[in-house]
Formats: sequence, structure tokens, C-alpha cells
Amino acid sequence: MQEQSATMPAAGSAPGVYAPGQLGELTQIVDFDLVDAVLEETGAREKRVRLLPARVMVYFVLALALFEHCSYRAVWDKLTAHLPVAVIARPAVSSLSRARRRRCTDP
Repeated sequence: MQEQSATMPAAGSAPGVYAPGQLGELTQIVDFDLVDAVLEETGAREKRVRLLPARVMVYFVLALALFEHCSYRAVWDKLTAHLPVAVIARPAVSSLSRARRRRCTDP
């Protein structure tokens, strides 16, 4: 497996605030390309650009499973702890819930 920098996106992955390595350890374990392939195969990729992209919500749902006794807000804070505060949105819990529901129920 090719070694990648935690802050530089690999070819084919998302640059910017949600680049590989920016969402914590999960991005080191579950590759962005794998998440993208699953979203594509299941038809769950978003149809428009959103503040909470489908890929990010997959990692959020995985983090919810890991931190099952934490609130949505606490899990989001853990997931985005190393992102620059000025760059990252702090979505309302209802927004996280709706985004999660979209990923889990879209055809």
C-alpha cells in the first residue's frame, strides 16, 4: 500500500477541508476511494454540493458506531477536532441527523 501524507490529498480524493487525514484516524483505516466506490455503487452520492458531503457523513456514521454513548454533537466534535475552527462548519444536530438519514435511506 502506498504511504500518503495526512494533510495532502491523494489522486482521486477530495482536497480541501475534508481531505484524507483531516477527519481523524478513520480516514487512515477506511480509504476515501473505498467510501466513494460504495457511495457510487449504492447510488447514495449527493446530487448537489452540500455542506455535509456524503463521504463525510459515512465517516460520521462510522464514528457514531465507535462512540455509541456520545451525542451527535460530541461525535462531530471528535471527528473534526483537528480541522481549523474558522474553516469548518459546526452544523446543528438536526442537520447532522437529516444528512445521516439521507445517506442511510437514499435509493
